[in-house]
Amino acid sequence: MSSSIALLTQTLSVFIQIYSYLLLFRVLLTWFPTVNWYNQPFSALSQVTDPYLNLFRSIIPPLGGMDFSPILAFLALNVIGSLVGSLAVSAAAGAF
Repeated sequence: MSSSIALLTQTLSVFIQIYSYLLLFRVLLTWFPTVNWYNQPFSALSQVTDPYLNLFRSIIPPLGGMDFSPILAFLALNVIGSLVGSLAVSAAAGAF
């Protein structure tokens, strides 16, 4: 049982790390106004990251052309990643 929990927490941790990289790439691409978000691969990246970012855009709308929602999105991902990491450590400790 604890090995399946450890595997699940490890998988979630890797997913959160990969998703963080995708978000970072998405945010960095917004600095380039010539990016066409309707062409691939940018469209796929937008489809993966925008629903998560829109959660935070509803809390902090863009102000003066600046979108501060990714800061809150990264903070939330870091908190969730820390919780998953501590759960993984406790599951590993319970395995021994």
